[in-house]
Amino acid sequence: MPKTAVSLRDFVSRMYEKNIEATILGIGPMSKVVMIAALELGRDMDFPVLFIASRNQIDSHKFGGGYVMGWDQKQFADAIRQIADDVGFDGLLYLCRDHGGPWQRDKEKNSKLPPDEAMEIAKQSYLEDIEAGFNLLHIDPTKDPHCADGPVAMDMVIERTLELIEFTEGKVKELNLPPVSYEIGTEETAGGLISPEAFEKFIADLLAELDKRNLSHPAFIVGQTGTLVKMDQNVGTFDAESAKQLCEIAKKYNIGFKEHNADYLPLDILKHHPELGITGANVAPEYGLVETRALISLAEKEAEAIANKKDLTPSGFKKVIQKAALDCKRWKKWLLKEDEGLTGEDIAGNREKLDDVTSVCGHYVFEVDEVKASRKRLYDNVKTLGIAESPERVLVDAVKDSIMSYVNAFNMKGISNKVL
Repeated sequence: MPKTAVSLRDFVSRMYEKNIEATILGIGPMSKVVMIAALELGRDMDFPVLFIASRNQIDSHKFGGGYVMGWDQKQFADAIRQIADDVGFDGLLYLCRDHGGPWQRDKEKNSKLPPDEAMEIAKQSYLEDIEAGFNLLHIDPTKDPHCADGPVAMDMVIERTLELIEFTEGKVKELNLPPVSYEIGTEETAGGLISPEAFEKFIADLLAELDKRNLSHPAFIVGQTGTLVKMDQNVGTFDAESAKQLCEIAKKYNIGFKEHNADYLPLDILKHHPELGITGANVAPEYGLVETRALISLAEKEAEAIANKKDLTPSGFKKVIQKAALDCKRWKKWLLKEDEGLTGEDIAGNREKLDDVTSVCGHYVFEVDEVKASRKRLYDNVKTLGIAESPERVLVDAVKDSIMSYVNAFNMKGISNKVL
């Protein structure tokens, strides 16, 4: 059985105490394939596995559920633990809420829910998180569709953060649940790359209020390092000097510095993360893209091999997932600046753009009925045609290669044993 022998807050503190230069990878649970890949690597490389689930990915059914397997928090937690048992992972496993809080579901933001209603939904979502055994909650009240003039004011962010932590701490005690750790801040705070002075003021003011209320200090604070993911690229400009300053400030308060949107960063930049003091970094869309591309590669091999086989029905998987990815419209948030005016019709008529959109958004539609049926036929055909004995293993190995590049760059191998 996997274990949580130490909280993430204590894990970060021990990294500081022992001067361990490493960056903990937060893995977006984009699919069951990604979960298997991460847990197999965690087993073999002895690093803590952190799954970071957004509310769009995993959430209570009463709020619409999530696009990952249609799971709510309990189903997600149960599935993760079962996969861990299946692959023989008995190391440190942390279930983490990524960007929890009000208006963090696209539907809530688009419908401009009133503040009281949005905060109540956030609390109920967190409640189901802790009841399911989540170990880390990202408290992120920095979205507010009613703030037309720009980012949510820092005082309001602190006030809502305190309210949400106080709620969850109270429920943890009331229900006699294990303590949870917290992540605060966001890569979008104050509109982007905030100054070290504002960053430190936010930490100091928040910690002072937490102490007044006898509430836990956070394990991580999120800061902007200049990263920005669009399509299959990191189009931001990584600022090493600023990152180092923010990391030093966070360490002064015994809080880990967390970077979001580390997907697709060049290897030479990733390798500098541990020495800069970046304690954690999240990667998510990249793993969905890797799995989608591996699926399409299998589909292309199937189409070529099946051409003269009249006794087999082609899966048509590539066309099916292309249509579903285009229809879901989630590609709008990922388009590069020069493509922001494109319509669905424009993309459908451009083979290269359609391939790109499908790669980036394929994971959103894995649970669409037509995609699931076509994928099953693809798997059957791939095995019958001798292309791969286990199609799922092809996908798992592709995702493992992607995760492994971060494990190596972040000095993660053996970190669990070093910290414990």
